[in-house]
Amino acid sequence: MMAENEKTINSLFDQLIPKDGSLQTSIPGLRLFRISEPLERKPMSYEPQIIIMTQGRKVIYLGGQSYVYDPLHYVVLSVPLPLECEVMVEDNEPVLGISILVDPVSVGEILLEDESIRKEGLGTPKGIFAAPLPDPMIDATFRLLQTLASDRDARILGPMIIREILYRALCDEHGWALQALALQNRGFFQITRILNKIQKSYDSSFDVKSMAYEAGMSPTTFHTSFKHITGSSPLQYIKNVRLHKARELMSREGMNAYSAAFRVGYESPSQFNREYKRLFGATPARDAVALGT
Repeated sequence: MMAENEKTINSLFDQLIPKDGSLQTSIPGLRLFRISEPLERKPMSYEPQIIIMTQGRKVIYLGGQSYVYDPLHYVVLSVPLPLECEVMVEDNEPVLGISILVDPVSVGEILLEDESIRKEGLGTPKGIFAAPLPDPMIDATFRLLQTLASDRDARILGPMIIREILYRALCDEHGWALQALALQNRGFFQITRILNKIQKSYDSSFDVKSMAYEAGMSPTTFHTSFKHITGSSPLQYIKNVRLHKARELMSREGMNAYSAAFRVGYESPSQFNREYKRLFGATPARDAVALGT
């Protein structure tokens, strides 16, 4: 990101989100975030989204690999993923960025308008990629932030610019990970259907054989494809989703650990306590105090 552009964009952030936190804008699917303190590597749960940083650095850790995103690189998650994230603050300058939720319908519409964008025969993509941030995407980010100064501009131009950014991501050499969302005959799409089902019905009972059958795959192929896309095995993914949902219930709804455990599908409180501590580094009760519940 060129220094002059970066300075101008960051001045817009100072106006739009002067304090630390996450801001849901008037443009559907667009959030701004500001973080002034470094955060050590810790478990988080991300929705499918495009993240563009204008200042600072974040690192995502997943399946033994790391993905760095900063003013020179953006990151795309095409599926919901429990992962680990680290925030790096340099020279006392806050981390600034935007996140745009990925809409599979919009992906399909863009591919229908120009099939030459499609990248066929590349196998099953992973559910995340980081790539160099191209100048056209930087320009679009600047214009997107500018629209927030006017309700009318945000309403009319905002969705158009978000579509432009999505188009740029689809055209990227790694854009196959997004394109696969719209190709319903592909294994990636079938795995995505299962992931969405887990996210919505995390308290239900799941087993690999049934999920594989629903995806139209053998259990072995399903397990291999699932781990390739998400960085974890099916059962590990389900466990992490449940634990993140339980933490969310405790922090946002003030639910106690016992109730949260049963709400997300655990039958054994001791197992819940053990697995929660293994993931988050503290027992549910102690973590609830840290979360202020």
